[in-house]
Amino acid sequence: MGGITRRALFAGSAVGAAGALLPAAGPAAAKPRTGGASYRAAYHFTVPEQWKNDPQRPVWIDGEYHYYYLHNADYLAGEIGTAWRLATSRDLVSFTDRGIAVPKDTTPNGDVWSGSAVVDSGNTAGFGAGAVIVLATMSPHDGPADQAQYLYYSTDGGRTFTPHGTDPVLPNPGVRDFRDPKVIRDEERGRWVMTLAENDKVGFYHSADLKSWTYVSGFVRGGIGVLECPDLFRIRAADGTAKWVLGVSANGKGAGLPNTYAYWTGSFDGSAFTADAADPQWLDHGWDWYGAVTFDKRGADGRLDESTRYAIGWLNNWDYAHITPTIDSDGFNGTDSIVREVRLERGGDGTYHLASRPVAALDRYVSRTVRLGDLAVEGTRLLEHRGTAYELTCEITWEQAAGAGVQLRRSPDGVRHIDAGIHRDYAFLNRRPSVSPDMTGRWQESRSPFDPARRAVRLRILVDRTSVELFVDDGRYTHSSAAFPYLVDTGLALFTIDGKAVFRDVVIREFMV
Repeated sequence: MGGITRRALFAGSAVGAAGALLPAAGPAAAKPRTGGASYRAAYHFTVPEQWKNDPQRPVWIDGEYHYYYLHNADYLAGEIGTAWRLATSRDLVSFTDRGIAVPKDTTPNGDVWSGSAVVDSGNTAGFGAGAVIVLATMSPHDGPADQAQYLYYSTDGGRTFTPHGTDPVLPNPGVRDFRDPKVIRDEERGRWVMTLAENDKVGFYHSADLKSWTYVSGFVRGGIGVLECPDLFRIRAADGTAKWVLGVSANGKGAGLPNTYAYWTGSFDGSAFTADAADPQWLDHGWDWYGAVTFDKRGADGRLDESTRYAIGWLNNWDYAHITPTIDSDGFNGTDSIVREVRLERGGDGTYHLASRPVAALDRYVSRTVRLGDLAVEGTRLLEHRGTAYELTCEITWEQAAGAGVQLRRSPDGVRHIDAGIHRDYAFLNRRPSVSPDMTGRWQESRSPFDPARRAVRLRILVDRTSVELFVDDGRYTHSSAAFPYLVDTGLALFTIDGKAVFRDVVIREFMV
């Protein structure tokens, strides 16, 4: 996202590797410790060192995904500003670091913020057929009214980029918050389309050559904070219905809504988006799935799958972005969600929504499977399994219980844990009993709707060293939250509330990436 990347880097406190609070790191901070226990995720993407925030939409180039993200190599020195770093992957589970692709501070415009990359197969920009073009926000004076869009190009397959001069291709017209360009190709009309975050509006622009842009319309939505990182794509449901989806990262906490990825289904005529409903839906209901992007699913032959999108989000939140034990224990701050497969589904009321599941390739990295079968529970049932990174799946059925769920990363004395499950009319993920990055204590339990007349629910839970991702009923609702349990908190328990339940087909899988 835009100017947020330049905010103070070392605000508040940091959670130490043992879980206790430590003084905040700063420019004079000592080098990270080496050896000992690690908070680095076991199977989620993490930045190799220093800092990362926003994912940039991955693009398919020469048989692999090119994943760019905002990176600050000077984080520990206390210096601000981001570049685009690159990692490549063929399966979106295992990534290879390729270093800096779009450097910062090489032009008078400073560092490089969020945007998008496209492959210019038709040479519309004049840099050669197949050139990779990046449109990104820069703010020469670090002011919300001087944010503008700049072009970089690559002729080596997206590995390194050169600035196209120092002038913006889309100057700021004198408005506050003007950032995060997302560009798609409109093949039907032979032009490029850009969506741009403009405070409480998403602006739509046209271009023939990626260098000159014309404003054509705007989609306005207030009440969910400043809109960032817009997203626009078309997806087809299993019943053959195709919908356009407009997404944004937004902070809806003030209105009792998530602080993640809001989206609307609707129609797009090449210039304007029309939503099916005024209120957005949310692709994640947790506290930490921000700056998320979706991108094309491609087969091994490069063919587009119109029924599925991939998605990845930053597992952090600007309220406490710099409060993390990873910078102290491992010298990095930046973890992403698992890549997800997103599909369009029709609900019982006839409306359409997006559902998510972990990328299928994760199955190829299973190193151990523990099958516990069906387990009857009343109260709390402690399991023998111990771990800091795994997946748990089960179906819970009940007759009279008020709720049921799982205690994750449970402490030996049972005091600390992260809870995921159902309570009456909502699904929840609650990190309050563990070590949470939210120092206010306000943002601990996230909720999503659940029909109280139902007597069964399917849960799929991804646990890693500093995060939990909950998928409810095949991903109809998801919750992603960061948490920093003590490293000795490795227990696992099942629980019910005011009644009995059966946890059916309980399976635990561990991964080696």
